[in-house]
Amino acid sequence: MSKIYFFIFLFFSNPLFSQSRDKINKITKEVIQNNWERFFDMLSIPNDGYDSPNIERNIKWCENTFSDLGFKVERVIAKSTSPSMPNHPLLIANKFISKDYKTVLIYFHMDGQPVDPKKWNQDDPFIPILSEYVSDNWIEIDRNKIKEDPDPDWRIFGRSTSDDKGPPMMLVNALETLEKLNKKPKFNIKLIIDFQEEMGSPTVVSAVSLHKEKLKSDFLLIIDGPRHPSNKPTLTFGARGISRITLTSYGPIKPQHSGHFGNYAPNPAMNLSKVLSSMKDYDGRVVIPGFYDGVTFSDEIKLVMDAVPDDEVQIKKELMISSADKVGKNYQEAIQFPSLNIRGLQSGWVRKEVRTIVPDMAIAEIDVRLVKESNPKRLLNLIKEHIISEGAYVIEDREPSSIERLTQKNIIRFDSKISYLAYRTEIDSPIGNWASRALKKAFKEEPIKKRTSGGSIPISPFVTTLNVPALTYPSVNKDNNQHSPNENIRVGNFIDGTLGMVYLLLEEIN
Repeated sequence: MSKIYFFIFLFFSNPLFSQSRDKINKITKEVIQNNWERFFDMLSIPNDGYDSPNIERNIKWCENTFSDLGFKVERVIAKSTSPSMPNHPLLIANKFISKDYKTVLIYFHMDGQPVDPKKWNQDDPFIPILSEYVSDNWIEIDRNKIKEDPDPDWRIFGRSTSDDKGPPMMLVNALETLEKLNKKPKFNIKLIIDFQEEMGSPTVVSAVSLHKEKLKSDFLLIIDGPRHPSNKPTLTFGARGISRITLTSYGPIKPQHSGHFGNYAPNPAMNLSKVLSSMKDYDGRVVIPGFYDGVTFSDEIKLVMDAVPDDEVQIKKELMISSADKVGKNYQEAIQFPSLNIRGLQSGWVRKEVRTIVPDMAIAEIDVRLVKESNPKRLLNLIKEHIISEGAYVIEDREPSSIERLTQKNIIRFDSKISYLAYRTEIDSPIGNWASRALKKAFKEEPIKKRTSGGSIPISPFVTTLNVPALTYPSVNKDNNQHSPNENIRVGNFIDGTLGMVYLLLEEIN
């Protein structure tokens, strides 16, 4: 047995370590049990980013909570990239432990997606309910039961239970656990709390630039997102960026009777659909030349991706699809490429409101997920040039003039915006090794390590401006319905997520 493996064997088999572990786990669960009502109260504060009075309540909750935990908390105002949106402050909080320790900047957000109460299985999505699964249905049970002996498979339903109020409450529980243990974190902690993440984090770029010194850290930890579908401990080392395109195709100046003007007035929905369908083949691959340029995988990277235990048969079953797009050989490969996704279409009326008209316009909303190997401006320009090559007359950021309407065929307005870039951290790195050690101690198994996630988070300004490596600790259940009706968090994931956070705080960074 090598010295390294012998040391690991002694460490995990040492009775003193086992006793310490038992005490950590016991105190962690006690803190969680005492804080369930506090979590419910936190979830009960509405957090739509456009609801400024309630966002202020969320800000005050964070100020009070983290001040009580020994943080110095301050509000920072920064310039927004979206003047039409409310300009909420961000919070920066600092807990200094020792000059001999590294500093970790922790990012999370407190705002949530808007809600349509009619589509939820509860009266108010901001009043959390506790449910158990009985006969293929989630049945509401007395919320106070969770304070006794909670079943890990119970769910708490409510907006932002998973995205993203669950993870910061786990952090609060973990910090209180350390106080009960009379221990301090093994690194200095800074927090950056975002109250407009679901609106594209319009002030983050400016805030990071303005407050670079205040945010100066050695590492960045993001507490957001779901575990791997296996629900095993997970670490994610990157995320795709995101940009958006809005395409507007124009027909007659106002909707026209299809009997009178069908076969005469050009249909903008038809014209736009031709352009859209020309962008991909039937295997789901973007056919615009150069779109995937630069994305290659070494044998080492392939081994990392192959180590993620995806069950692709189950993924297809859950999605109810017969086959996947052929962008990559498997799911993990697919999310390493930039994507071109039609996220919404609008033209005329449908269903009960359907009308026999030639529409006046058609609109396509597109998101383009970005990867480190791709230049986003280049990708957007490739798409625009492709639309022109398909015979469209392209204008940008304005409505067509009367002269253009009378002289040009197939007018398409092209509006685009780059929200934030992709980031990726090496798996074999100080921050990766620190987090892996901590989660292995917490759960007695190696965490699943994902090279990147398919989703996007506004982290690139931190990585590029602060020059820090970033890592995501995802903890919530994969089937949490984030951004959708009936969002939930599995009780067992909340408990495990808190436990993992405790061990992260107790693990020194080399």
